[in-house]
Amino acid sequence: MINDPKNEIVEIKHMAFAVEDIEKSLQFYKNFIGISNDVEIQDMPKSRTRVAVFNIGEVEYQLCQSQDQDGRFNKWIKERGQGGLHHICYVVKNLEDSIKTMIDEGATLRECKACKVTGKHPHPEGFIAFLDNEVDNIEVELMQVYTEDELEKFKSYQGI
Repeated sequence: MINDPKNEIVEIKHMAFAVEDIEKSLQFYKNFIGISNDVEIQDMPKSRTRVAVFNIGEVEYQLCQSQDQDGRFNKWIKERGQGGLHHICYVVKNLEDSIKTMIDEGATLRECKACKVTGKHPHPEGFIAFLDNEVDNIEVELMQVYTEDELEKFKSYQGI
């Protein structure tokens, strides 16, 4: 992928899109992109977010709508004037090593809005951290996917 990588990014886990009307956005993907009519909208109580998750090829898409006017995605939309690509989640081999490498290069960490934690912490599918540095107004999330044992241990983090 990259010659002499500073960081061991394995793949893109997902791309999250901030939307104002999740039903309308999901219907677009069903009508024009051809995603399954079985995709449903889920309410995530901890983060106060409505989410529709589906894959296009190997890439997971997440349509995200805040349930509250001052919610994370609504704030983001208001700051930028419209919805769009909110963040990209990159899978890394070792989250602690990746965080250290990025901090050494000048990055800083951002608080996870759902968990109110800055730095490495458990989430439904793996340990995550958010950078406070954006690339072209797109947030960066890093994830170290759980091993089978970790997945069992942290299964209570579902629904974030």
